[in-house]
Amino acid sequence: MPNNALKIGILGFGAMGKAHAYAITNLPYFYSTLPFSASIAGVCASTPERTQARVAPFGLPAASSEDSLINDPNIDIIDICTPNRFHYASIKKALAAGKHVLCEKPLGMTEQEGAELAELAAKSGRVCRVVFNNRFIPAIMRAKQLIEEGRLGRILSFHAAYLHNSCLDPAKPAGWKQNADICGGGVLYDLGSHVIDLIIHLCGPVSAVSGMAQIGFTERTGMNGENWQTNADEAFYLMAELACGAHGTMTLSKLSIGANDDLTLDIRGTQGAIRFSLMEPSFLEFYDAASPDQPIGGLRGFTRIECVGRTPAPGGAFPSPKAPVGWLRGHIGSMYAFLDAVHRGDTQSGPTFAQGAEINRIMAAAYRSAECGQRIVLREEDCL
Repeated sequence: MPNNALKIGILGFGAMGKAHAYAITNLPYFYSTLPFSASIAGVCASTPERTQARVAPFGLPAASSEDSLINDPNIDIIDICTPNRFHYASIKKALAAGKHVLCEKPLGMTEQEGAELAELAAKSGRVCRVVFNNRFIPAIMRAKQLIEEGRLGRILSFHAAYLHNSCLDPAKPAGWKQNADICGGGVLYDLGSHVIDLIIHLCGPVSAVSGMAQIGFTERTGMNGENWQTNADEAFYLMAELACGAHGTMTLSKLSIGANDDLTLDIRGTQGAIRFSLMEPSFLEFYDAASPDQPIGGLRGFTRIECVGRTPAPGGAFPSPKAPVGWLRGHIGSMYAFLDAVHRGDTQSGPTFAQGAEINRIMAAAYRSAECGQRIVLREEDCL
């Protein structure tokens, strides 16, 4: 029988924990005909004192420990928003307790962790997903629709970038995402996992990679305020070949002056192309080679599609289909898709743990390539 009243326990209550809590709490506004209810039954941060301090302004229930939250028989779902090095152990405990699991990206610290967690998820019969929230931005959903309809023809090339400016000041104390001991990698793990997922989601599997890592500042202020030797890439440059024959680049950088949250995609095929910028998330640009051409241009050119708040039913009614969307809309859509899958018992739709494990595998290959200076083949049968 479908579970109509979903109880969620959140592990971690930093920026992402708050984003997930916001999405859960506000689902009824954005999806007016929800077939289920969802509520936060407990939150656990790193210590009981920190938990109490962080949840108090929001009126959320504080759990005494991670284990008490995971083993609470009234909780159906464990939502993991902790630093990467904690994902593996928490997921194993949650699956052993029979919980459904939503985990922030990347799935694991290593390729081996990702593979093991994907196998455990498959055997569990639980709904297990990785948070790749950008899939659920309306413009990205429209891009996938156009590609699946064949409007781009055969994909030939792609160029993607995710640029931040957060590593430009060596005097600024490093965060945990800059520490490979906590994150597992650097910018490739943090920003690159999003980009790799989008390219696979839109264009298909990756068959080979070549990577180059960059540390812009070898010494910087550490998390404790003392001098620290940088141990994780601050920029990463990835060339990739896809199973469909397309070739392209992915640029990931936190050394990009002037950048904010600059995620861009440019995908081109034999019949059309799409362009997207996260800084203008309400729009998708589409070039249709079938449009009539004339000596002075005809109707050829990129069309700016107004995706704005037009999400598939039952979403889109609030605040309005005409209203512009923002960064949080992808998280709201991601949360809805996951909880709806739990409600329906759908263990197959993505982003699954298997897909998250594949991204761990690709990132591991990219790091090997950066170390040895050679192209790494992931899928020999797909290399054209």
